[in-house]
This record gives sequence, C-alpha cells and structure tokens, in this order.
Amino acid sequence: MPVTEKKPANSPYANPNASFSVAPMMAWTTRHCRYFHRQLTKKALLYTEMVTTGAIIHGDHARFLQYHPAEHPIALQIGGGNPSDIGQAVRIANQYGYDEINLNVGCPSDRVQKGKIGAILMAEPELVAACFHAMRDNTDAKVTIKHRLAIDDMPEDSVFHFVETVAKAGCKTFIIHARKAFLQGLDPKANRHAPPLNYELVYAVKSRFPELEIIINGGIDTLTEARDHLSRVDGVMMGRSAYQKPWVLAGVDDLLGADHRPPSRRAVIEAMLPYIRDEIAAGNHLKHIARHWMGLFHGIRGSKAFKQTLNDHMNTRNEIAVVEAALAKIEE
Repeated sequence: MPVTEKKPANSPYANPNASFSVAPMMAWTTRHCRYFHRQLTKKALLYTEMVTTGAIIHGDHARFLQYHPAEHPIALQIGGGNPSDIGQAVRIANQYGYDEINLNVGCPSDRVQKGKIGAILMAEPELVAACFHAMRDNTDAKVTIKHRLAIDDMPEDSVFHFVETVAKAGCKTFIIHARKAFLQGLDPKANRHAPPLNYELVYAVKSRFPELEIIINGGIDTLTEARDHLSRVDGVMMGRSAYQKPWVLAGVDDLLGADHRPPSRRAVIEAMLPYIRDEIAAGNHLKHIARHWMGLFHGIRGSKAFKQTLNDHMNTRNEIAVVEAALAKIEE
C-alpha cells in the first residue's frame, strides 16, 4: 500500500529517534522485510535499500519508493553524487512522506563507484556538502549522511575533516561505519570484514563534535553491544545480525525504554497474515515476503522444518495454508 501524501507537521515521526536503526541492505531491506521487522519493533528506525537518483528520476519511482504506512518511522537511502540530480530525486521522494532521507557515502561496490556513488565520495567532502545542501533545500524531512571512516590510502582520521566539512553545510547527523573501505583490491564482501573495526575513532568523532548526532555502524551483533555503544554515541545501526537473526529486534523497544515486545516468534508471523492476504490479492507472491523470515526461529526446535516447508511449497496457490503448515513445524 503506497504512501502518497506528506506527513502532517505534527507527525510523531517528524524527527525520528535514531537511537537504534536497521541498516539499509541491498536486496534485503525491501518493503516486505521492513513490514516484518516492524512486527518485532515499533521504535527502531527502518531503512530502505539504497535507491539511486537515476531510478527515482527516470524509472518507475512508485516501484522503488512505495511502502506500507505501518513501516514508520522509515528512512529512504539515496545513492547519487550529482547535487542537481539529488535535489530532483528528493523532490519526487517527498510525495511519499519519508521520515528521513539519507545519502549513501559508504557503499564500496565497483558498480556504484562508476556512477560516482557511495564510498568514493569520501574523497570529496565538499561535493558531499553540496549534495547535502541539495537534499536539505528540497525536503522538510530529516537529512543524514552514512559514510565510512576513509577510503584506500586516506588515513582513517581524515574522517574528522570529512565530518567537519559536511557539518559546516548544516548536516547534524552522521552514521559512521567504523572501518575504512578499500575501493581497489577488495570486493564488497571483503570490505565487510577488513580492515578491523575502529569503534574508538567513532567515539572520538563524537567527543570532538559533541553537538552532532553520531550513530555507529559495523559489526554490532547483540543488544548488549548496542547498549555499550549507546553510552558513547547517540545511536546504533545494526545490519546483518538484524536480518539473519531477526528475533534480536524483539528486544529493541525495551532497550529504548518502550513497553513493547512481541509475545512470541509465532505471533509475529500470525500478525502478518492480513498483510500477506492483501499482497497476494494485489498480485504479489509469498516467496518475496517469506524469504525474510528464514532466521526468525533460529535455535528453536522445528526451525529447519519450518524453512523447508516454506521453500518446498511457497510456489503453490494457497499461500496462507503454506504459512500455517510451516508454523505447525515449530515447537516454541
């Protein structure tokens, strides 16, 4: 169900709390994934996959930008390096009412680099500042930057100059992946593990710029780790652990001081049944929804049979019956 109107000025999400967020991940944080995650946490900020300015300007932007109202608070991540294109893309995105719009300055893939998108922009902080201006001048939503410490031969502490330069343009929120990216010699997968994470440097950024909102990202697997980071910075972004073992998100609202926790993993899937029916009626397919559940029952007896049932039968026409049959395998 697409959102087509801007939020009113008194929206409860007008300034979303970024204390905990789920990272943007290509092919993973789709709208079906985000709806599923929203059953686990009401407070975490959820990010879209990165959407390029070209896809928004020249493509079917509804396909890339629509989402269910229940996904709020939700942030759109844009990929681009041309301020004019970014401004145009943001104006289009405004009609969908996102709570935050974020610029990707962290992706290390070759394909992204060719379009002067992602981590390659770390070498041009003045250009990132111009991109921020283009975003801020074309939306009332919160505007943020997600970036690395540095790239290639740049020293990691060049992050201070980067943050200072973009902050002078008016940016108040920086989401820092706590390692540098190597654009030559390492593929995106290898860039997730090397070089070592440098959390202390992210803490140092917060110490040097206490007036800024600094959110830490990279290698955070548990809520205990998240709590420790929150004693040093303003927010935590969790990526692959939130996707691969999503039940971790069930404790996020408690971490943030909110009184909400889903009663069980089974209840999470059961709560999605009306959504599944609506999506199927609209011509969508269970496999695009259910593929995001595969880690939900990790460590629970029947988890393997649950996944096998879905994998074997989700192409049948009675999708709800498949979900119910899969749930029957769980001994929770």
